[in-house]
Amino acid sequence: MTTTHITLTLFQVLGGLSLFIYGMKIMTGSLRAAAGNSLRSILARATRSRVHGTVFGTTVGFLAHSGAAVAMLAGFVNAGVMTLEQSIAPVFGANIGTSLSMQLISFHIADYCWAAIGIGFLCEALIPSDRWRKLGGALIGFGLLFLGMETISTAIAPHKDALAPLLAHIHGDTWTGRLVGISLAALFTALLTSSGAMIGLSFALVNAGVFTELHQVAVVILGAHIGTCIVPIMASLPMCIGAWRVAISHLLFNVLNVLLMLLAWPLFTWACTVTAPDNLLRQAANLHTFVMVAATLIFLPIIGLFTRLVRLTTPSTQPTPTPSFLEDKLLAKPEQALAAVIQELRRMASVCVDSMMLNGELILTPTRKLFRRLLSNEDVINEVRLSMGDYLNRLTQHYLSRRQTLFLQHLDRCMKDIERIGDHIAHIGETSVARFKDPNAMIPEDLFRVWFTLFCTAKRVIVLMAHSFDSDTDAFQNTALQVLRARDAYMIQSMDAKAEFAGAARDKRITPIGGYYLSRYVEDLDRLVRRAKSIAFAERQPDFRVKTAKLSRKANLAPSYTPQSLVNPKEYLELLQRESPFEDDDLPDDTPSRIPTQSPPQPPPDEPPVA
Repeated sequence: MTTTHITLTLFQVLGGLSLFIYGMKIMTGSLRAAAGNSLRSILARATRSRVHGTVFGTTVGFLAHSGAAVAMLAGFVNAGVMTLEQSIAPVFGANIGTSLSMQLISFHIADYCWAAIGIGFLCEALIPSDRWRKLGGALIGFGLLFLGMETISTAIAPHKDALAPLLAHIHGDTWTGRLVGISLAALFTALLTSSGAMIGLSFALVNAGVFTELHQVAVVILGAHIGTCIVPIMASLPMCIGAWRVAISHLLFNVLNVLLMLLAWPLFTWACTVTAPDNLLRQAANLHTFVMVAATLIFLPIIGLFTRLVRLTTPSTQPTPTPSFLEDKLLAKPEQALAAVIQELRRMASVCVDSMMLNGELILTPTRKLFRRLLSNEDVINEVRLSMGDYLNRLTQHYLSRRQTLFLQHLDRCMKDIERIGDHIAHIGETSVARFKDPNAMIPEDLFRVWFTLFCTAKRVIVLMAHSFDSDTDAFQNTALQVLRARDAYMIQSMDAKAEFAGAARDKRITPIGGYYLSRYVEDLDRLVRRAKSIAFAERQPDFRVKTAKLSRKANLAPSYTPQSLVNPKEYLELLQRESPFEDDDLPDDTPSRIPTQSPPQPPPDEPPVA
């Protein structure tokens, strides 16, 4: 072989592997997008029982692969939406789901890869439905995946005799060979950050005739089990100890199932040979599934002991996140469910307070660790918001009194305001990180003191806002007043600070880029304080209260809704085209014109009317 020939072959293998990995990412990403929030709802229902958790975890693992599924579970535990015990069974199921997706890849359907790519493109380009377009993208990824496997096999097949000595260390004939092969496969899988890519590569080597024995493929598959754990471990680094333990449970489960396979090596290899004689590719795929199913059947009944083992291997003094107050059993008693939502709002607001403290440190000494913690808090707030929105939606399926209906709307508004406060806090952190990268953006100490004092005043508003959800059942209106007074004090201080910053810019006491970052800081503070004011106005409403007399009262399902007559679109489209919605010609002669001669004063944007 010439140097040119060797170089072209290497690039062909690399290109085929890239196609495989890229196709897998497109396929799983498109399937997740097509499922939308369904994946999250599926995992949320996984808390019902161990069997439910395993089944739903298998579904998500099939669609998103175990690494992404476990990272999602770690995010739930980090947000307090799920406990560590509830996440273990879905972790087991996610591994089974990944093995089932590799079963699909093991079928020899590479001849149809172009058909999959073509049909997927037509679905994505011609069908207006967003879900069908996502499924079309999944088909394209599916086709690229098989095209990558075929490319690797075609490149390697002519040189299989030359590659055999190089791959001699990857075999399972001896204990030493198994341990070396598993270690090498785990290392390469961690570098690729995908067990599917490593197992797919081994399948391509089988198609090329390089691997001719089951024991050669087996060590690669077992090593991929361990190497793929790097994905959730990296994702959980900035999260709480509970999320870290979810990632470690994934690693521990895969290490134990590899040990199980090594101890029962003859049994598993015999089962694979019997179920797929004369088909090495099917034997390898069956081995992957058999190991995962066997380990799940062993550890699922003793999941409590497994959880204790996880805690023993990850000792920590860090407190676990407060679990969610949104329990399904409370939905039958709407007043208790509404009280639980208030407690959950308090939990969200407490995360905002913690983020404000992190921002205070980031303003002074921005570090990657602090910024990762800030972004992790933002993920927690977003996750709780999604969970709470789903909870309130399910609560509306029960009969609610008029006060409860309005109370629910106020709580929904508070939830969205807190989520937006979290967004503004995260943006302040991003501004701090960007400012420190530019030496010209440094702020003189006299102006910095003004800005930092303003920041501390805004932090006090957020602290009071969080405390306002801690009130007794009849005290929301009173505690909301404290938030409004603190907001008024902030606004006076903000106007003075803006005037001083503008004067400094005119006098050239600060660089233009420094003034730009100060403007961004103050803008975000003004917006988050405005959101706190909106929450206080909601708490001031007379319907924002919990009736202790109704806490134990059960509610029936909401009565069936009688559909009303539909509006006439033509009539409203004509109304839309008019310069004014109501014109004098439409009114009776004895009716005064509804068009005001002078527009009434409008409230400031983004601020609710005073109750």
